[in-house]
Amino acid sequence: MIKILIVGAGRGGSAMLRAFEDLAKVRVVGIVDIDTNAPGLALAREMGIATGVYFEDFLNESVDVVIEATGDPRVNRKISELKSPQTTLVPGAIASLMMHLLLEKEELIRQLTVSRQELNIVLNSTHDAMIAINAEGILTLYNTSAERLTGIPAEEMIGLLASEVVPNSRLHVVLQTGESELNQLQLFGNTRIITNRVPVRDESGDVVGAVAVFRDITEVQQLAEEVTNLKEIQELLQAIINSTQDAISVVDTEGRGILINPAYTRLTGLTEGDIIGKPAEADIAEGESMHMKVLTTRKPVRGVGLKVGPAKKEVLVNVAPIEVDGILKGSVGIIHDISEIKKLTDELNQAKQLIRKLEAKYTFDDIIGTSNEMVAAIEQAHKAAQTPATVLLRGESGTGKELFAHAIHNDGERKYNQFIRVNCAAISESLLESELFGYEEGAFTGAKRGGKKGLFEEASGGTIFLDEIGELSMSMQAKILRVLQEKEILRVGGAKATTVNVRVIAATNVNLERAMQQGAFREDLYYRLNVLPIIIPPLRFRKVDLAAIASRLIQKYNQEYGRSVERIASDTLIKMQNYAWPGNVRELENSIGRAMINMKFTETVIEPYHLILPGEVPEQNGVGGTATERGAVSAEAANSVSGEVRPLDEVVGEAERQHIERALEQTKGNKTEAAKRLGIAVRSLYYKLDKYGLQ
Repeated sequence: MIKILIVGAGRGGSAMLRAFEDLAKVRVVGIVDIDTNAPGLALAREMGIATGVYFEDFLNESVDVVIEATGDPRVNRKISELKSPQTTLVPGAIASLMMHLLLEKEELIRQLTVSRQELNIVLNSTHDAMIAINAEGILTLYNTSAERLTGIPAEEMIGLLASEVVPNSRLHVVLQTGESELNQLQLFGNTRIITNRVPVRDESGDVVGAVAVFRDITEVQQLAEEVTNLKEIQELLQAIINSTQDAISVVDTEGRGILINPAYTRLTGLTEGDIIGKPAEADIAEGESMHMKVLTTRKPVRGVGLKVGPAKKEVLVNVAPIEVDGILKGSVGIIHDISEIKKLTDELNQAKQLIRKLEAKYTFDDIIGTSNEMVAAIEQAHKAAQTPATVLLRGESGTGKELFAHAIHNDGERKYNQFIRVNCAAISESLLESELFGYEEGAFTGAKRGGKKGLFEEASGGTIFLDEIGELSMSMQAKILRVLQEKEILRVGGAKATTVNVRVIAATNVNLERAMQQGAFREDLYYRLNVLPIIIPPLRFRKVDLAAIASRLIQKYNQEYGRSVERIASDTLIKMQNYAWPGNVRELENSIGRAMINMKFTETVIEPYHLILPGEVPEQNGVGGTATERGAVSAEAANSVSGEVRPLDEVVGEAERQHIERALEQTKGNKTEAAKRLGIAVRSLYYKLDKYGLQ
């Protein structure tokens, strides 16, 4: 008994669960999914199979096979790390492919069985009496019409010598001479019949049996109209095979070609003379014959890449065994041309390259600022854009460091090449190295065939923007230092360095000097990055820019929200001037957007009560202000005034958002520290920042 654990209870996991249900030698010991509403969990409970959320609860030495049906490489790796050596891990894609092939095989067998049943129905429903003998003259066919005409049941005739039990039978003569006897008039007992006797030959032309078709002479007219011509059926099947657009190849049990269709010739350039009677490998330019593999294993294969024909055409093949009553008769292959798919893939890659080149969408015109500090930062950035030197953008979270990175790239000689942004804090340590530097084929489990370029190689000739560089681990800092010093990278699993011509712009809101003192940041990397430092001032130091920035944001949100807001009231501007804006421009952007959403469509001026700042409660009937000013008003009173009961999810979400904003304010925008205080992973924090528009 094979014990199986299914990880992932979505559509794929559910399909596998149903497929394994009827297999006697397989038992599913459990199915797990972090989504408790996954359809596979409900199905498993109906079937009496254990369910859970964590696969670790089921992963023990008694489990023979784990099928990973989530499609998440991280889950696959974690299972691979935790499973025992006796347990086999099957990735979901492979399991899904196996299930599809199994279903196709069952469907083919079902169709063959149906065809045989249909043939028996045809033989037994025709008005023509039919009998047949094999090479020894033994009766092998005795249909219903023959029973009716002779009055003898088929079971009493099958297996006997026709020459002894069938009156005036000449089938044994046809068997000996190999000559047909057509339209023969004779007596069959007291009945006058007309009969046709023909030999049955194998593919070599040898006589291996004989068939007689006969009926009462009075039904000759119906005989001429109703006789099924075997040749016509064969021609019909041949026409169907020849008209399909799928290339078809069929071999016998010895692996010799017995059939190809015109689509096959069009695809491969090979004719019947090149294939029929030849070994299955005759059409293969590169790769292994799947026909021979299927004939050996008697199991179907699907989606195997090969090169066929003199032109070495790249194809995908699906091959399945042909079995009749459990006896292997050969195999049939369907060949698909993937040249069009490769063409589309290449076009997609080119489109991706173009998109990356266009990703740097901001210029210096998008940077708003007239304060002395901001003007100085813009002038420094203009100068940096004209050199290939490394730039370090420093400033609090939300000050516009990415905006500066885009503008510097677009103002320099590399503006027509790639601009690639990497958030160093958002990618896990285990993935960051392969993402930045790429990997060679076979470098690790799941590595793509042919390897993969890293982002530094993709950005060669252009610019790579390393955001949140202060969050890198010490080991990754050493690898970044090598790129800056040697202008070369080493792929994961590779032995040969690759030279890259890339301009590096780094950004951080971390105090790198303090990080060096604490041993969290390399001193040599600091000096490599700090060639052209640009300090972007926080919004509280350049409040003179508030009005201009807010005006630009109003234009932006008017387009996005379909509003027609014209300006900000002077009292509102004073309110903005009195606020510290710990979240900088990003917080201002969120506040303006929130204010415009809360406005009525007929309102065109942002009044103070529209702009809700942290610590404030929206005004009710003209009464507003800070929480301190309204300290005497309880939550129940506020609810009674509004008379509105909001959805619980909305209230919880708003509270969570405000709490995250408070944490970022207290940590000066340091997301790592904020995540630590909130008690969540940095990755989870980034997800929530994106969810609430706090990025």
